[in-house]
Amino acid sequence: MKVLIAGAQGQLGQELQRLCPSRIDCLPVGRAELDITSRAGVLECVRELQPQVIINTAAYTAVDGAEAKPDLAVEVNAEGTANLAMAAQCIGARVLHVSTDFVFDGAADTPYPSDHETRPLGVYGHSKLAGENRLQQILPLDSVVVRTAWLYSALGENFVKTMLRLMSEREQLRVVADQVGAPTWARGLAAVLWQLLDYPAAHGIYHWTDNGSCSWYEFACAIYAEGHKLGLLEREVQIDAITTEDHPTPAQRPCYSVLDCKKIHNLLGIGGENWRPQLAAMLGELARP
Repeated sequence: MKVLIAGAQGQLGQELQRLCPSRIDCLPVGRAELDITSRAGVLECVRELQPQVIINTAAYTAVDGAEAKPDLAVEVNAEGTANLAMAAQCIGARVLHVSTDFVFDGAADTPYPSDHETRPLGVYGHSKLAGENRLQQILPLDSVVVRTAWLYSALGENFVKTMLRLMSEREQLRVVADQVGAPTWARGLAAVLWQLLDYPAAHGIYHWTDNGSCSWYEFACAIYAEGHKLGLLEREVQIDAITTEDHPTPAQRPCYSVLDCKKIHNLLGIGGENWRPQLAAMLGELARP
C-alpha cells in the first residue's frame, strides 16, 4: 500500500516515518516537494505518486502567529486540506487528517467527546475546524479526522524541548497553571494513524491523546523531574505557577481541552498510555547517546 505523508518534516511526520510498517510503501513529502496551498501542485503530485492513503500532518501551527496572519492560517489549514481532499477524490484515495483541541472553547469541565459542539476561540482553531469541515464535505466516507493536543517529540520543536532549553539556561521559570490538557507523545499518535489503515470503513472524527491530564505548570514540573532524573538537567530550577492573566498572548487559549478518546479506543481495541510514563520514555530517548 502506498501512503503519502504530507508535512513529513514535522515532528509527527518524522515519527510516522520511523514507525512505518514494512508492508507500507511510504512516500514522505515536505513543504519543498509539496506545497499544499497549491491546488494544481497537489493534484500533480498525487496523480504522479498514486497513493492509496494520504496522511496529512501539514499545518500552520503558530497559534499566536495566526492572529497576525489569518489569511495564511486559513490558506494552509483550510484550503490546503481541501486541496488534498480533492486530489484524493480524483484518484480514489483515502485521507487521514490530524486536527486539534483548539476547535473547542475550553468551557467544559469533563473530556470533550468527538461529537461535542465546536467553538474555536481564535484564528488557528477556526482555520483547523474549517479544514475538518472541507475534508468531510469532499470525502465524507473516505476520510478520518484525528484531533490531538499538546503534541511533543524528541524530533522538532515543542513545549518539552523548549522547557528543557529554558531550564538549562535559567534558575526560575513562570508557567501557566490554569490551562489544562493532555500531553501527547507524537510517537503514540503515529502508531495510531498506522493502525487506522487496517480499518478502511472508519470515517468521521476521532480523538487521540495520551491518558490523564495536567496543567502546563504540572507538565513543566514533570519535565524537570524526569529530566533531572535522566541527567538532562543539572541545575536547580524554581518553577512558579502563574495564571493566564499573568501571561497574556495574542491568541486566547482554551482553559480546558482534555479530549475523550473512548471512541478510538473502542475502534482499535486499545486503552492508551498515561502521559507521565510516555514523557519519561521520550526523555529517555533524548538522554541516550
